[in-house]
Amino acid sequence: MKEWIRVVKFVLFSISAGLIEMSSFALLNETLHWPYWLSYLIALVLSVLWNFTLNRKFTFQSAANVPIAMLKVAAYYAVFTPLTTWLEHVYTMQWGWNEYLATGANMVLNLVTEFLYQRFFVFGKTLDTRPVEKAPKE
Repeated sequence: MKEWIRVVKFVLFSISAGLIEMSSFALLNETLHWPYWLSYLIALVLSVLWNFTLNRKFTFQSAANVPIAMLKVAAYYAVFTPLTTWLEHVYTMQWGWNEYLATGANMVLNLVTEFLYQRFFVFGKTLDTRPVEKAPKE
């Protein structure tokens, strides 16, 4: 049961990160008319920072060293970002998909692979090690 709760939390936080990614992407792509790849990259970085912070604290409840954990996540994105940037090109330029559909497809791919990566590699040995915060006494 605890693992299902962890999955639900991860999905909910990922949805919030997805909203950040889509809204920042829309702002950069539609309003500022920045190149697609740059809009995607900036939006992705913003969502990753948000998602990492919330999931480390609430989903995985990890006391892992933050810089090391973030480096592990950066390693994931060092592979994931070029791959999905290429996939975005294939989806939109070769297959004719709408840019938002392409981004949505990569977000689903990200949800599944990142959960597994964070659950078993980034936080696997430090799950549920974060001290529980106590409410201040009045």
